[in-house]
Amino acid sequence: MKIYTKTGDKGQTALYGGTRVSKASARVEAYGTIDELNSFIGVAKSEVTDEQVLSQLKKIQFDLFTVGSESATPTDKLTLANGKSRLALAISEKEIEELEHWMDEFEKDLKPLQYFILPGGGRSATSLHVCRTVCRRAERSLVFLNETEEVRPELLKYLNRLSDYLFVLARHASKLNNESEEYWNPNDR
Repeated sequence: MKIYTKTGDKGQTALYGGTRVSKASARVEAYGTIDELNSFIGVAKSEVTDEQVLSQLKKIQFDLFTVGSESATPTDKLTLANGKSRLALAISEKEIEELEHWMDEFEKDLKPLQYFILPGGGRSATSLHVCRTVCRRAERSLVFLNETEEVRPELLKYLNRLSDYLFVLARHASKLNNESEEYWNPNDR
């Protein structure tokens, strides 16, 4: 089986369920940005050495495939004619609460924030800050899609919480690696 199909040569692609749309559509932009985020998390994993964090990031990558598959499926195609879900998995409150739990555990050992943090703090922390900003872009893309096509609220909530998690994780990585955080303090100017 060849990887190329030539069906997208004119700027269209098939969504999950068969509907063909422009590659510039809001839905394609949303799931494409989620895919980009997943790839950046892969880059961050190459900089992380902590096994617990690596395990969490692997789980997040799995969950992002779940978010991406639903994002690539028009709402009217989520349910098959027989009434069953087209998708084997869906993001739920369980995955959102998992992110919250992980953040709570990391924050126990972090200094309270007094100023904004400049993205940086070593290679792993910097990679995680990039992931955070791409996650925010993915969230904005999904919000934009939701303005014209329904998106389940759990998907928006998951990406919002994930960006928070990535911020906390970047701070945790700096602490683990004994790398100082740099602050944006308007009084230092």
